[in-house]
Amino acid sequence: MSASLPQAELEVFFDGGCPLCRREVNLLARWDRRGKIRFTNIDDPAFSATAIGTSQSQLMAEMHGRLPDGTWIKGVEVFRRMYAAVGLGPIVWLSRWPIISQLLDVGYWVFAKNRLRLTGRCTPDSCKLPAPR
Repeated sequence: MSASLPQAELEVFFDGGCPLCRREVNLLARWDRRGKIRFTNIDDPAFSATAIGTSQSQLMAEMHGRLPDGTWIKGVEVFRRMYAAVGLGPIVWLSRWPIISQLLDVGYWVFAKNRLRLTGRCTPDSCKLPAPR
């Protein structure tokens, strides 16, 4: 990173192979005029999860973010931080209301669990069906 650029407030680890995820990241990157977010594509062949102390399967399970102090955040909280970084604080504030927060958590969990299937990227390992009884 160049000395003239501000330090990112958040590093976001996203699945660049997911069309919906890529679209959201591209939109937020355009809105991030002050460079507060660093986007890291975990689908890039050059990316190494072990180099950052985690596993590819953990990162693929749900959205992860890392703060400048090294703290990890996951799920809906990553989206809240991204939207706050681009100036959409009122949306973030609303997303913290108890019922809305719970609905967002459940909705995101369902999406994250089914993301590969929903985006047509199932493999025998990624979208295993339960064994018949």
